[in-house]
Amino acid sequence: MARGWESKSIEAQIESANADRGNPKARLTPEQLQVQQKKESLLLHRIRVLHDLEKCTDERYRKTLVDGLTYLEARLTELGWKP
Repeated sequence: MARGWESKSIEAQIESANADRGNPKARLTPEQLQVQQKKESLLLHRIRVLHDLEKCTDERYRKTLVDGLTYLEARLTELGWKP
């Protein structure tokens, strides 16, 4: 019985590998890769700021977070991000 499950798992892995070969991923230039990494980093920072805003009770800190969020969204927009 274990052999049957094992062979099905191997079959699924083979099918997955074949599907990946059929759809080659586009190669990015170093510049495109850098932009993508910068965008991902900014998005992570944005998520953190939004999370901090949800829990913030101090008005001065909230203003700082809102200003930071505005800055992050402006940089993301420059990189082609659409809210």
